Amino acid sequence: MLTCDGTLYRERVVSLDGGKQDILLYHCVGETRCLRRKDIIDTLYAALPPTTVKFSCELESIELDPLTTKPILRFIDGNTISTKVLTICPYQINVVVIGSDGGKSIVAKFLNLKPTKMFPIFAVRGLTNYPHGHPFGREFTRFKKDGMLVGRLPIDNNMIYWFSAQPYIPKDERIWKNPEVIRRYTMELLSNYPQEIQEMAKNADMNSLSFTHLRYRDPWDLLTGTFFKGTVVVVGDAMHVMGPFLGQGGSAALEDAVVLARNMAQLGLNHAESGSEVIVHRVGKAFDQLVRQRRIRVVRLSLQAYLIGTLLVSSSRLKRILWIMLLFLLFPNQNGHMDYDCGDL
Repeated sequence: MLTCDGTLYRERVVSLDGGKQDILLYHCVGETRCLRRKDIIDTLYAALPPTTVKFSCELESIELDPLTTKPILRFIDGNTISTKVLTICPYQINVVVIGSDGGKSIVAKFLNLKPTKMFPIFAVRGLTNYPHGHPFGREFTRFKKDGMLVGRLPIDNNMIYWFSAQPYIPKDERIWKNPEVIRRYTMELLSNYPQEIQEMAKNADMNSLSFTHLRYRDPWDLLTGTFFKGTVVVVGDAMHVMGPFLGQGGSAALEDAVVLARNMAQLGLNHAESGSEVIVHRVGKAFDQLVRQRRIRVVRLSLQAYLIGTLLVSSSRLKRILWIMLLFLLFPNQNGHMDYDCGDL
C-alpha cells in the first residue's frame, strides 16, 4: 500500500502488443509525487489575504494606457482593471502584471511571443477513486499498445491519476467539453486493454475528465523570446508551455514563482519605498533577473519534452533512432530534470 504522501519509487513500461504483456522498462525513479492541481491551488489560495483572488476571470486583452503607459486588463465579462496600485500589505506600490494564463496566454501575445504549436497527439486525463484502496503500489506504470499510450500514477492510497494519449484525430473539439462523451470515447479506445484499465476509465470522476490537444512552445523560441516588458511578465505555461512527457510543467511554474518572489524581495519590493519610478525600475530589474535565471532551466525542460513527444509520434525508424540518440546525448541522467533546486524563497 502507498504511504499517505503518495510517494512513488518505481517506473514500469509495459507493452501489450501481440496479446501479451512484456516489460520494456523497470527502474527506480527516486522520490516522485503526483499531486492534484486543485490541492496546489487550494494551498496557495489559503496562504493569501482574503479578497486578493478572483476565480473564473478570463482575460480578453491587455493594452497600455495612452496617458500613463500603465497596463489595462480587459476581461470577457466586460470588467476592466486599470493597474494603478498593487497592495503588498501594509504598503502599496505600482502594480505588476504576471501572466500565468496558460498556453493560449493573452499576456504572451501582448509581449509578441511566437504562438504555441501543437503535437499531433491528444490526451484524455482523469482521476479515479478506489474507496477501499487500489492495488497498484508505489509505481508509475505506462502501457503501450497499437500506437497508444496509457499511464497510471497513484496520488495516495485511494486516488489515482491516469491519462491516455494517441495520435490526434481532427474532429469537432467542442464535443470534448462533455465529460460523458469523453468517457464513452475513452472506454471504446481501451476496449482491448486489461480489465483493470477499462474499469479505471469507467469509474473516473466525471468532473476530472478532460480532452486536450497537446501544445508546446519551441525550445529555440525560449532562447530568444522577450518575456517581460516594463511591469508585465509571463511565467508558468504562458512562458514555457511544454508537452506533459516529463511531468514538470507545474513544478517549473512553482519554481518561477519562488525565483520571482525572491528577486522582488531582494530588490526591496516587499516594503515601502518613495518614488514610483524607483519601484518601476526595480520591478523591471526583478523581471530581468527572473528571465536570465530561468531561461536555461526551461529551455532544457522544453527541449527534453519536445524530443520525447517527437519520438512518440514519429513513424520513421530512422528518425526514432535519431531522437533516442539525441536524448541520451543531451540528457544522459534520466532523473536530471527532477534533480534540480531553484533555491530558497
